[in-house]
Amino acid sequence: MSQESILQNDVREIENIWITMTDGCRLAARVWLPVTSGPTPAILEYLPYRKRDFTRQRDERMHRWFAGHGYVAVRVDMRGSGESDGVLHDEYLAQEQDDALEVIDWMARQPWCSGQVGMMGKSWGAYNALQVAARRPPALKAIIAVMGTDDRFAECIHYSGGCLLNDNFWWGCIMQVFNARPPDPQIVGERWRSMWLERLEAERFWPQIWLEHQTLDAYWKHGSVCFDYDAIACPIWFWGGWADLFRDTPLRLAAHLRMPHKITVGPWGHLYPHEATPQPAVGFLQEAVKWWDHWLKGEDNAVMHEPPMRFYMMNSTRPLPYYAERSGRWVSEREWPSPQVHTRTLAINPTGLGAHAADETALPLTSPQSTGLAAADWGSFSIPGDVPGDQRLDSFGSLEFDLEPLTEPLEILGNARAILEVAADQPNAHVAVRLIDVAPDGSATLVTRGLLNLTHRESRETPSLLLRGQRYRVDVQLVATAYAFPSGHRIRLAISNAYWPIIWPSPQPVTLTVFTGASQLLLPVRTPQLSDADLTPYPEPLSALPSTASTLRKGRLERSVNLDQLTGEVTHRLFIDGGVFGDNGKILLDDITMEMGHVFERIYRINAADPNSAYAAMIQTYEMGRSAWQVKVDAGAKMTSSASTFELDAWIEAYEGDTSVFRREWRSSIPRNKI
Repeated sequence: MSQESILQNDVREIENIWITMTDGCRLAARVWLPVTSGPTPAILEYLPYRKRDFTRQRDERMHRWFAGHGYVAVRVDMRGSGESDGVLHDEYLAQEQDDALEVIDWMARQPWCSGQVGMMGKSWGAYNALQVAARRPPALKAIIAVMGTDDRFAECIHYSGGCLLNDNFWWGCIMQVFNARPPDPQIVGERWRSMWLERLEAERFWPQIWLEHQTLDAYWKHGSVCFDYDAIACPIWFWGGWADLFRDTPLRLAAHLRMPHKITVGPWGHLYPHEATPQPAVGFLQEAVKWWDHWLKGEDNAVMHEPPMRFYMMNSTRPLPYYAERSGRWVSEREWPSPQVHTRTLAINPTGLGAHAADETALPLTSPQSTGLAAADWGSFSIPGDVPGDQRLDSFGSLEFDLEPLTEPLEILGNARAILEVAADQPNAHVAVRLIDVAPDGSATLVTRGLLNLTHRESRETPSLLLRGQRYRVDVQLVATAYAFPSGHRIRLAISNAYWPIIWPSPQPVTLTVFTGASQLLLPVRTPQLSDADLTPYPEPLSALPSTASTLRKGRLERSVNLDQLTGEVTHRLFIDGGVFGDNGKILLDDITMEMGHVFERIYRINAADPNSAYAAMIQTYEMGRSAWQVKVDAGAKMTSSASTFELDAWIEAYEGDTSVFRREWRSSIPRNKI
């Protein structure tokens, strides 16, 4: 049976429709309508990632499915993206939310809409679904948020534990070329060139914007719903992934939301759950329809009678550069914090982890700046090499503490924490903590990790410098996970005070003293439940069929870490011909004859002895066109630092055919603020 044949309704599609805002700005939307006898509820997805081309096939799989099951699906390009008017100045602005409120009101008033609206999205779309829900538009009755955050400073591409993530630089560079793409002349006509030049003229270098906010200030609080969960007045289903960037948000939402909600977290990277890896992918679209049927159509189905929280308990595995599948099982919880999860406290002793604290011992730690050889990326896009490798590669730069081999299996669910007694010889210092599964053969798999800028030990808003030599007790929370350690394996805790290329280094080399005997590891141990075996399985993934695409250039992916044995310099290199989701090469969207290709190279370089040798660089080319209409955007950027500043240099150049039509350069020096 084909996927299309199981749709319940015929589907009519509108390639582009204009939604006019009160200020005259027109937003471009693509609409899928069920062929039915009357109005139906409508579902909004609202993104800057181009419904006409970049997300075209992904959108069709989902929104054709929703329309085929009795919903109008509306995919809107945000102001300044795709074919919409205006410019996009930054992420998650108030203007973005204001426009969304107008879009929802417009949808509710259309003759094809019953007046009931749902909103959904992944990543950026999850953010704005949560943010718009907190604005309480009357027609919005429920949302589905997939892999986003409630706390922009704690859990995004920018910072973690007050440490500056290198994702702030590289994803900002990606947005640099994304924002520079022109609208399609087939939709906007001859206006395309003036709209394109308006966008190019308005370009800002987003990593600079974000780096100007190094503490939890009003900039980050805006759009972070964690500061007022009660503002959200509609039901929420949040879907997350243990390999994704946003691993703590599901548990915070579970603990704080007062409206009806469901939480599902699988083993997945940053993809929708019906097309995600590692497997098992699940029937997300069928589950979403059940959710919409209940909250938008009032059907008394089983969706709210099922356990409100499901987590995928991952089995132990060997460290690999890519996981096509993670073995494990689904477990459920009725409330969070869960009465099935208790804290097991282990003392961090000089000889390893133990049930009882040994005499206190001061252990010095001066990690090479290159520690992080097996770190890979902070969050996975499910492309080869972006998950952490064998942790033995970073043993040299770390203090490691092992528990004796387990005599019985042990499962954790939630956030492990390291309570560390430390002192530093510099006013700024970082700490990176990793929880590791060590197999009998010695292979070491990362289970979870956490970061802390020690100046943020007491406050994210007003960090304070360390006093040299003074002892502090700090709490390092590791990101949430669900993991089953088997009998015979050892649990290892690794601590370093450098972690390149995940975080930017401290301003000076630091010797950190860790006081063992006084430090602890807290594990969230879950007692397995017989009821887990009775869970109704998620359905197998299904979707509608997308339009076809042809390969014009075969993709390529290269990833390496190289050591210069003469200088001690370590270089991490990533090259992808195909874009952030893998080596897709250059493709042709057959139905609209649009060609697209994205090639980038990312370089992270550092000398093991010098934190201010840190260097990050991106070079990119984005090309698109059809027939005689061809455009290209080249961009480059680099980032370095001194003990007192961050230095950013960037440029962008746009071409129509072979002719350069625009070039801009940026250079900025940004003071370091306790980071």
